[in-house]
Amino acid sequence: MLLTIFLAIVFCVAITVMMFAAVAFVQDKKLFSSAPREAQEAVLPRDKELFYGARTIGWTLIVFSILLILGTGVISIWDGFRSGYTFLQFFLRFYLIFAIYKIYDMICFDYFLLMKFHFFQFYYPELESVYSGRKYGFNIKSQLLKLLIIFPAASALAAWICTLF
Repeated sequence: MLLTIFLAIVFCVAITVMMFAAVAFVQDKKLFSSAPREAQEAVLPRDKELFYGARTIGWTLIVFSILLILGTGVISIWDGFRSGYTFLQFFLRFYLIFAIYKIYDMICFDYFLLMKFHFFQFYYPELESVYSGRKYGFNIKSQLLKLLIIFPAASALAAWICTLF
């Protein structure tokens, strides 16, 4: 259980580094695909780098984040095999990692960074009008759908695949 909590924290750190790298350094409109439609439409393309080498730093951090995410998956599966996990144990491990991430995402990214600290609006001032007057950043329904339906289904599928071996 302790390893699962640690892996969930690593997963959250990796997603955070990836988000910071994409927003602050890379600043490519294509990386806004998870934002609401109105935010995607409002974001203006950034042709000029924030500073020389910013995009290189950003892409390096994104690759590092992807490696951390893959490492989280590999270690969680490897340890499960090593420990002789059952379907339920694999499922709980995968779902806990996903659920901790999604709760972290909803609280830290959508509420604090977007609504309280205006992190995204600092780098993209054109988003200020999109988010003004909102109490919560992203669509709460889609967030809860992921947390309560999509992530358990993905966890069950991954657990089932792991128990085949």
